[in-house]
Amino acid sequence: MTKFCNRIINGESLENLKKIPSKTFDLVFADPPYNMQIGEKLKRPDNSKVNGVNDKWDQFLNFKHYDEFSKEWLKECKRILKDNGSMWVIGTYHNIFRLGYHIQNLNYWILNDVIWRKNNPMPNFKGTRFTNAHETLIWASKSKKSKYTFNYQSLKCLNDDLQMRSDWTLPICNGKERLKKNGKKIHSTQKPEALLHRIILATTNKGDLICDPFIGTGTSAVVAKKLGRKFFGIEKDKKYFSAANKRINSTKIIEDNYLDTVENNKSKPRIPFGSLVEMGIIKPGSILFDQKKKFNAKIMADGSLKHKGNEGSIHRVAAKIMGTESYNGWTYWYCNIKGNSVSIDNLRQRLISKNT
Repeated sequence: MTKFCNRIINGESLENLKKIPSKTFDLVFADPPYNMQIGEKLKRPDNSKVNGVNDKWDQFLNFKHYDEFSKEWLKECKRILKDNGSMWVIGTYHNIFRLGYHIQNLNYWILNDVIWRKNNPMPNFKGTRFTNAHETLIWASKSKKSKYTFNYQSLKCLNDDLQMRSDWTLPICNGKERLKKNGKKIHSTQKPEALLHRIILATTNKGDLICDPFIGTGTSAVVAKKLGRKFFGIEKDKKYFSAANKRINSTKIIEDNYLDTVENNKSKPRIPFGSLVEMGIIKPGSILFDQKKKFNAKIMADGSLKHKGNEGSIHRVAAKIMGTESYNGWTYWYCNIKGNSVSIDNLRQRLISKNT
């Protein structure tokens, strides 16, 4: 499969997608033409020209023409996805609803729509509409039964220990990251690396193979390379293709020691506290205490705890003591093992190690 690993090709997307064997990729990221339908040229209040998206590759005869094009590439992308693979598609109000319709008709399973809120969007110069300050991404698995990758814990770490929401505030591509030639943008819709970093970190693992059928100036490949993933892309415009190649070749992978991510809780064997009691690791009647030995609770035969008038799970009793709705009992409680204070989470990890 080296033919489709860590390379991009110059050619028509649909034509080359059809050459790829089925079930090749772990992830597809698609940034297709938006069919923006821009008519008259836009101007700022000072009469200067607005460099909008008016490239030929974004122009279609009508909605029917765009729909036929969309259905074809979406169908091929589904074919080349592994059974447990997933796909991201990005668009605006011009096309995202049509794409979503075709995605569902092709029996992909939509997992989320994500709003990319731009903190520096282009103003609406005419003042005739709301400022268009976001783009929409659809994340879908190949089928309803797909065991897709979602690195929940990594995303939570990325977001200061809060669940990652489906609205992302990120800047548009600008500054040194924006590719230019003679002071002009090489690509009108170059996506920021931050957006791809989040997508690839969230829905792939190190070594996974990612396909981008409209790779443009190579953002998805650059981020994939940095994060230790493999990439394959297609781009028909020679100018974009050349810029992407140069950019990819100058990109360095993040040192392997720093590519490890937090293990997803779903991938860990689940060990309830009661298992430690059942297996005699901690005996009923034993005392648990907090790290400062200020509070203690007695273990019951069913793995529940009793503390004064409170009883329940290790989590519930810890939450009662702390005065919160919930609390992680694994990190709160300690026990006495041969005269030493040992976290019950440490005992759990030992049990997990024995069982893996």
